[in-house]
Amino acid sequence: MALLEVNGIHTYYGAIHALKGISVSVDEGEIVTLIGANGAGKSTTINTICGILHPAQGEIYLEGEAIHELPAHEIVMRGVSQAPEGRRVFGRLTVTENLEMGAYARSDNNGIRRDMERVFTLFPRLEERSKQVAGTLSGGEQQMLSMGRALMASPRLLLLDEPSMGLAPILVEAIFDTIREINARGTTVLLVEQNALMAFSVANRGYVLQTGEIQLADTAEALRQNDEVRKLYLGEA
Repeated sequence: MALLEVNGIHTYYGAIHALKGISVSVDEGEIVTLIGANGAGKSTTINTICGILHPAQGEIYLEGEAIHELPAHEIVMRGVSQAPEGRRVFGRLTVTENLEMGAYARSDNNGIRRDMERVFTLFPRLEERSKQVAGTLSGGEQQMLSMGRALMASPRLLLLDEPSMGLAPILVEAIFDTIREINARGTTVLLVEQNALMAFSVANRGYVLQTGEIQLADTAEALRQNDEVRKLYLGEA
């Protein structure tokens, strides 16, 4: 049984049919990536999985249990957490307060302390800036904080939406090294990313979305070698 099963979901923004029967699966321990152009439906897929949006049709299962009708906070409590596109840190709160917000649904104080230490181990810069107001952090530091806040929910499935957006190449490398480490420590990852080359470098499998539909699904290496993918998403002739 897959950790996550998304079966034929249709999601609308008002009259706009954003997702047209998307089906995605993620096995425990995997990194799976969704790639596609702007407007392809990648973020809509993530937001539908985590309950910000609800599908008009289709089902979503976490370890065989339906979650597509649950509110977002209950989905977090069942082990799904998101680092959203654009980071969306709480700009007037400190780094530590932002991380504590990620654990708002938890009551295991010892576990929260352990996870705070884990986040600071993954992102030493955050520990250095722990008392700094988040709105004054650099873009790379805010991305670290967004990911760290998501990890504070102690997720089984971590949803990452465009973690490399707006970052310098050296920071992109660092973020993707950390994604590998998060996965190696036991967290399953569903990754939305426009930087297809970096996404394929960490992912086991991938899906290519176009205008709300899955066009291709294969191993990350097979997608990287696909002529259409190389032309459209890797900038190769």
